[in-house]
Amino acid sequence: MTNEEIKQCISEILPTATYDETGEFLTIMVSKEELRPFMQTLRNDEKFLFEFLFCLTCIDWKTHFMMVYHLLSRKHHHNIVVKVKLDDINQPEIDTICDIWKTAEYLEREVYDLFGVKFGNHPDLRRLFLDDNWPGYPLRKNYVDENMISI
Repeated sequence: MTNEEIKQCISEILPTATYDETGEFLTIMVSKEELRPFMQTLRNDEKFLFEFLFCLTCIDWKTHFMMVYHLLSRKHHHNIVVKVKLDDINQPEIDTICDIWKTAEYLEREVYDLFGVKFGNHPDLRRLFLDDNWPGYPLRKNYVDENMISI
């Protein structure tokens, strides 16, 4: 499918989705409430079959967080990016997708550890790299460490 065909199919199942084609991949913006059912459709619907989640990360924009999911369909040979804006910078939360793609279990733990995003219904949400008593989340823009070099 071309990006236009993907957009048309997605618009039929999720009319509230918005798109950005300025980057390398077609990017689809959805709300956090729409994420899980939308991702299940992308994974299981024969016309999409995005069976591979190859990247899941977070971006801190100071005023909000952006969750970013990169998906690949090996059968149909297309890639997309799904983004979700999290407005609550102090208590960011979103539902897990690790029951849809097993790789998300590890990647969500990484985002939790470094950004502090909580993933609802995650089976094992705990720090991955840092000690349990580590203060704060080092990839947040407001993180301060006495050993950091500032310019």
